[in-house]
Amino acid sequence: GLESLIALGESAPHEVIPYLLEFGSGEKLDLVHLCCLIRCRASGDIPPSGTELRSMISSLENYRSSDGGYNSEPGAPVASAYGCFLVAMAHEDLGMKIPQKDQAIRCLKRLQSADGGFANQPNQALGLTPSTAATATLLQSLGEPFPSGLESWLLSRCHPEGGFFATPIAPIPDLLSTATAIHALSRMRISLEALREPCLDFIQSLWTGDGAFVGSCADSTPDCEYTYYGLLALGHLSL
Repeated sequence: GLESLIALGESAPHEVIPYLLEFGSGEKLDLVHLCCLIRCRASGDIPPSGTELRSMISSLENYRSSDGGYNSEPGAPVASAYGCFLVAMAHEDLGMKIPQKDQAIRCLKRLQSADGGFANQPNQALGLTPSTAATATLLQSLGEPFPSGLESWLLSRCHPEGGFFATPIAPIPDLLSTATAIHALSRMRISLEALREPCLDFIQSLWTGDGAFVGSCADSTPDCEYTYYGLLALGHLSL
């Protein structure tokens, strides 16, 4: 919600700051909510104190997997794309570099699926569009080139009438897959011209008219998360 407000030119509401401060350095939060706290504090311009910063970094390290990456479950034997992405972005929000970067890169590369995409876990037959997009952008941010052929894999997930499928066997496109794929393709400097109008039509079809978006044509309840994805996709397509 805060990210969406900022994208629309608004500042973080003052009322949210006391709420965020209630969580301290987030030592009692799971990984997802810890990273959300770090992102929200960055968005609200609430930098951590030195003690808080050390506590946040220590908490993030609790989610390092046995293979050297990160997983949203503490003590996991293998890394996940989701865990690595969250931790890397949290370090960026804290103005820090992810420690032992080379280990994380090796873990991410092991997540490539048999079909050429990336999955959230290793040794999978089919890649997932959000995992593939996240891994591609994360590898780039860690100084690695985009894996060869990944742009073709992502483009093949696009429905001819607009929107991206989460997997090759998904029945309908969804807004999360669409936004993350478009973001990754933009980072790859792939032209979006051919899919611009159909994707704009798809995104427009998920607009509820009362200021928000739903996740797919099968959803009827708008929420903050999918409104963020709608804005992310529209931002890239409007450039």
